[in-house]
Amino acid sequence: MSMTNGTGKLNGAGHDPAPARPAATHDAVAPLSDEERIAALEEFFSAADQREKFIPVTREALTDRLTQTGAWPPGVAADARRFFSYLNQWRQQSYGAKLLELSRLYEPFSPDSDLLVTRRFSSGERAQLERGLVEGICELLQQANFTRIDPSMVELILTKDSAYGLDLHVDLDAFDELEIWYRGISSSLHQRRSLKKLYLKKEEFDVPIFRRLAIVFKLKSEERRIKELMQKEGLDWRKAERKVRKMRGLVSDLIKTENVYIKLFKNIPRADLEMCFPNTRIKFRLLDKIRLGVSAGGGLGMGVAGTVSKLAVATNPIALAGAVAGLGGIAIRQIISFTNQRNKYMVTMAQNLYSHALADNHGVLSLLAERAAEEDFKEEVLLYALLAKEAVRIDQIKEADEAIERFLGQTFGIDVNFDVLDALKRLQRDGIVTMSSDGVLRTLPPADAMARIDELWDRYLDDLPDIAAVEGYEFDGDFSAVGAVT
Repeated sequence: MSMTNGTGKLNGAGHDPAPARPAATHDAVAPLSDEERIAALEEFFSAADQREKFIPVTREALTDRLTQTGAWPPGVAADARRFFSYLNQWRQQSYGAKLLELSRLYEPFSPDSDLLVTRRFSSGERAQLERGLVEGICELLQQANFTRIDPSMVELILTKDSAYGLDLHVDLDAFDELEIWYRGISSSLHQRRSLKKLYLKKEEFDVPIFRRLAIVFKLKSEERRIKELMQKEGLDWRKAERKVRKMRGLVSDLIKTENVYIKLFKNIPRADLEMCFPNTRIKFRLLDKIRLGVSAGGGLGMGVAGTVSKLAVATNPIALAGAVAGLGGIAIRQIISFTNQRNKYMVTMAQNLYSHALADNHGVLSLLAERAAEEDFKEEVLLYALLAKEAVRIDQIKEADEAIERFLGQTFGIDVNFDVLDALKRLQRDGIVTMSSDGVLRTLPPADAMARIDELWDRYLDDLPDIAAVEGYEFDGDFSAVGAVT
């Protein structure tokens, strides 16, 4: 890996640090036309660098390429490989510690806990824990090279088009916390029957997808939602309560407002983002409305006409009852048709969502910590391998970034948006890279770098803080309620 093919010196770092997480907001967005929606989506996804920060290469493959014969002076390649192994283990340990802290924060909000509850929290303490939890999850997602979708853009992404032929709707105002992150914008090849081919043959078409999609959410309490509707729509308490409970009827009884839910999906069609939410409302498509409407109208019309004619000539009470029962049967059959179509939609959504689900709640935290550690390691060894062999000044860091991107392209055929500053910050924090007074970045030799990691391991255990409860208070009482949140 070399900077000799760089484009010249560039002042500055080349990458801005990630912005702080703004407060969640789900203000309504004015309705857009189809043309405006498409334009907004194109602008949103083109605004970010389309190149992945995610490096889709295994740690083993990267280590092999960076320590191959001739890449280091004689006898140094083995030390470099050993140092990379040390660094990998150290990074896993670092994120293991973060995972322990996140697990502690998540316990009062976990819907899957099977532990006894022995600690109570005030409303202020719960709010503080919740903020720390969500910010910690967002930090993990960022380090795992996910990209955040701003809440103000969510309405634009929720579309009426569906890869699975569903028309879905989500009430975003129902959420107290809502975080949506994705990694990888790609496309998947699907098949469908079309009118052009008289529904006899299937045609292929591309469906834009998120390769990985993470959603963090917490529902607002019923009381809070009622008050919001009263203020927003000018309703009295009873009407607002009735409306809220009707909307909440879409949500499973297992989804509690005091819990925080974390979901991770794979290969989700962008147009079907709605089906990942707990309050998704399935609506009939226009074609289904026309088909069912014509069927229902025709059936009922013919039934009413037949019944009226029978009533006009019928003198036998049994014949009258039969005519009315026949009309009722027609009406019931049409209702069943609507219900069956809706159930068909529900089955389709459940089947497709099942195939896309990757992990839930604590499982997501564990998976994200592992992925974040892996991404950090890959970024760090790439930067270390360059800085260990070339004298790079801080004002040449952009050139180093481009050199690493060229190496990945030439070696693995991938186009990656390498995050050089993030990797440099961590290597400097761990004392592997230092900067001299003239701005030159210097690395420890592999043997010395191994000794440095060994030193960090020893100090880590010595510097562990005492276990102390800083929130809530212990209470005496009945501990039979396992997993309850108090």
